[in-house]
Amino acid sequence: MTTPADLHDVRDPELPGRLLTLERDELVPLLRSRTDADFALPVVACPGWTVRDVLAHCSSALIRVVERRFEKGVFSPASNDRDIAERADWSNARVVDELERGMSEAGPVIARAGGVLDMVALGEWVHAGDVRVAFGEPGAYAGRGLPEALALLGAVTRARGHVPLHADVDDLDEPLKLGEASGERPPGRYIGDGATLVRLYAGRPLDGAAGWELAGVEAKELNIFGG
Repeated sequence: MTTPADLHDVRDPELPGRLLTLERDELVPLLRSRTDADFALPVVACPGWTVRDVLAHCSSALIRVVERRFEKGVFSPASNDRDIAERADWSNARVVDELERGMSEAGPVIARAGGVLDMVALGEWVHAGDVRVAFGEPGAYAGRGLPEALALLGAVTRARGHVPLHADVDDLDEPLKLGEASGERPPGRYIGDGATLVRLYAGRPLDGAAGWELAGVEAKELNIFGG
């Protein structure tokens, strides 16, 4: 007999693509409304990178997925820097065009990959939040895609055997289970909003976020992007 807990752990292969599509429809119009000067703004979460650098990284990563180009060392810092450098002579509009294509076409490839590329979609969504922070836009790490992003975060952390956490998220009707449920360690507990939970898992600054609680686990243990 299948229990609700079993269903909770079944991967939804279409989820990453849905998240990318939702974010495409929100982010691309925002980018097209911005001036070239805005693309030169620094991104706090990615020291040394501008908005343009982050977008070039995001677009190149998705096109690699679309074109199935996964050579040795792909997605490493050195590989990311090369991808950004290859787009140095592109206009900002061309970078956004490539990003739009990648967010439109990567979903089916990620779906068929069995889970190994799910983190790419989550990373893209987080970087979109980074860009919103740089722009001073409201709704960073939130917006229409937040429920899908939180569901994908749960799936990714469970697949990776991450530290267990039960989250009572303001934005969700049901508690969210994250990480490994082996029973070897009692789960930590989070109470608060979804955007702050994303910031914790992505290792992003909390910017004075209030009204949340974390118990049974250290914030630094939650970071799934390292560093």
